[in-house]
Amino acid sequence: MRILDLGSLNVDYVYRVDSFLAPGETKAALSRAVHAGGKGLNQSVALARAGAQVFHAGKLGQGGDILRETLSEAGVDISLLRRSDLPTGHTFIQVDAAGQNCILLYGGANRDLSREDIESFLAPFGPGDLVLLQNEINEVALAMRLAKERGLQIAFNPSPMEESVRNYPIELVDFFILNEVEAFSLTVDRGTDPENAIAALLQRSPNAAVVLTLGAEGSIYARGGLGDRPRSGERIRQAAYRVQAQDTTAAGDTFTGYFLAALAEGQTPAAALDLASKAAAICVTRRGAAPSIPSRAEVEAFAPADTGRGLGTDPRQARSGSGR
Repeated sequence: MRILDLGSLNVDYVYRVDSFLAPGETKAALSRAVHAGGKGLNQSVALARAGAQVFHAGKLGQGGDILRETLSEAGVDISLLRRSDLPTGHTFIQVDAAGQNCILLYGGANRDLSREDIESFLAPFGPGDLVLLQNEINEVALAMRLAKERGLQIAFNPSPMEESVRNYPIELVDFFILNEVEAFSLTVDRGTDPENAIAALLQRSPNAAVVLTLGAEGSIYARGGLGDRPRSGERIRQAAYRVQAQDTTAAGDTFTGYFLAALAEGQTPAAALDLASKAAAICVTRRGAAPSIPSRAEVEAFAPADTGRGLGTDPRQARSGSGR
């Protein structure tokens, strides 16, 4: 299976701080680093490092050479990258002492896609291939429709979540990969039971599989039941791996890439969840976005100390499975 990642490309400006800025506050950053990032780029790098055949499609403006080079060095096919007159997408990221992050995103060239661009990106692909979409580019709904017309499978990570996403043709999606906040928002479910959000997604997209990441609770793979019984289908739960977190940036993207790469090579959903969880656990022990994504060899050599809940009170002992 070939995977087309039609996704964002951002230059990440990362500032380490002792705590996040409050309204009206000015403070000095502890350090600054510049990395290749963007949900699309991160997921393409994760797919390639996991061993998948991945093509990245998207647009770059001025200053985007670091992004092109990062993709190429990771083994991603970059023949579908295009130039834009808009600035390259970029982010300003604060990372606090506990390894958590907050992100200010400017879309730039990522929001410069036309119908003609999308048609040209999809043209080399067809049945048996998969397109991966996030929500940092424009024309996502159009890309879903055109991809399905060509017989592609669709994987969708609805991040960053916005109200407009609820109007996308998500009934066309084959794989949802999302966290609790995104799931509850996408399904307009204000509760706290993940099964309610899963059931709501499967009601609207009965042929889809849902991968829901739950932070300290690990993750769930769900495929619906029959008729009006979406709770009666397949469920697989994966425990989280405990690690000493440094930076959660790109953890969710690492999970997404490794999960899809494992499925593409024929692994079971259970094996794919485990591989993705290990990869995300390694990711959060490192700083940065794309630079923090481990190789397949590192993931296969990973020897976690423990899994599950309640294994420590140190807030830096974060679990993989969610994050940017």
